[in-house]
Amino acid sequence: MAENYDVIVIGAGPAGYHAAIRAAQLGMKTACIDAALGKDGKPALGGTCLRVGCIPSKALLDSSRQYWNMGHLFGEHGITFKDAKVDIGTMIGRKDKIVKQFTGGIAMLFKANKVTPYYGFGTLFPGNIVKVKQHDGSEVELKGTNVILAAGSDSIELPFAKFDNEYIVDNVGALDFTAVPKRLGVIGAGVIGLELGSVWKRLGSEVTVLEALSDFLAAADAEVAKTAAKEFKKQGLDIRLGAKVSKCEVKKKEVHVTFTDSEGEKTIVVDKLLVSVGRRAASKGLLADGTGVKLDQRGVIEVDEHCHTGVDGVWAVGDCVRGPMLAHKGFEEGIMVAELIAGLPGHVNYDTIPWVIYTEPEIAWVGKTEQQLKAEGIPYKTGSFPFAALGRAVAMAEPAGFVKVIAHAETDRVLGLHLVGVGVSELVHEGVLTMEFSGSADDLARICHAHPTLSESIHDAAMAVDKRAIHKAN
Repeated sequence: MAENYDVIVIGAGPAGYHAAIRAAQLGMKTACIDAALGKDGKPALGGTCLRVGCIPSKALLDSSRQYWNMGHLFGEHGITFKDAKVDIGTMIGRKDKIVKQFTGGIAMLFKANKVTPYYGFGTLFPGNIVKVKQHDGSEVELKGTNVILAAGSDSIELPFAKFDNEYIVDNVGALDFTAVPKRLGVIGAGVIGLELGSVWKRLGSEVTVLEALSDFLAAADAEVAKTAAKEFKKQGLDIRLGAKVSKCEVKKKEVHVTFTDSEGEKTIVVDKLLVSVGRRAASKGLLADGTGVKLDQRGVIEVDEHCHTGVDGVWAVGDCVRGPMLAHKGFEEGIMVAELIAGLPGHVNYDTIPWVIYTEPEIAWVGKTEQQLKAEGIPYKTGSFPFAALGRAVAMAEPAGFVKVIAHAETDRVLGLHLVGVGVSELVHEGVLTMEFSGSADDLARICHAHPTLSESIHDAAMAVDKRAIHKAN
């Protein structure tokens, strides 16, 4: 006999656990199924983000930044020392401890909100039946009035660079190196490649990033991408654009990577190779025959603007549906669907989802780029302000980067905010908030910002939109 629930969520990543907790808060009997296990072999909730993505990568980014600053920034402050060393085992251990804290935290939240967890692989069958193959081999059958599919995503594996988890790795392996590789190759100059490449570069690796596209960070504002590339080059990251990899061979504990660029075929030899060419929806095995739920050619679950699949009571959220594969996008979709099921209004504004790359300098944006606005024929005006003219940034010895505000040329409504520099992962939300409330560049320019702060850069950039900046020539 199947156990009945108002809501069954398959997947306890960012989208899934938000959906489950919000549904339970709204008084619905809720279950959440997840198959992931931690390093200790025990269930670990939180999905890729908490276990092997957002949280552990930020832990290593912060640790490696501390070490890098000791050798490259502290001298400017008059701080000197001898023989700085890094213990990789301790650093990885710290990361693992943080991961365990947060995955355990979700288990506690499930208990506090009366969400019933099931540990194993969930498959949807017709009639909103979900069968869970648990880790001990037993099977549990559940029936949901509503089922929310939140299966997440997996790393894309290249046919000529299969993951062996020793020499050729994905993000999971690159978070667990036991020593600093002397030479690290990275295929893909996206978020994961740049962030994890930065971690190991700061710790002493020679890092070569091979990017097939000829444009660096094509999704970002062109000026932001250019500034970031310049800073990465200063740090010693070797980023090669238009480099199309065709073969990877492990020989005598080294990886020989063959690629072609504008000069012809070349080979580099590295000790470890990180493949970070994107992610794909983890929909394999999620749907039994006859559910009526549709997948596109890439395995993405087809949904409408409210994340409904078109099958009564079946929804899908997060990385396994259209839109950016971002944890915070999944958060909002999970909450929206839980509220829609409860009969409340639910909505996600996909135009105001912020993007962040946690390198040094950080890169962040929300809204449209100049390239997009030109392509769409939308009239716009811009204002920018450099961190080199910002008191707080210079006092911090972090003068690289700038802020750009883009507004509609006729209505002054903010269309985008683009930033590169120290702390911009926090600053970008001024743009998100302004755009969410249909604010103008003038609104931003008239809001008092504390001095000296990094956020003043946004105030000055907004003033520059109408050529009335005080701290730079207009």
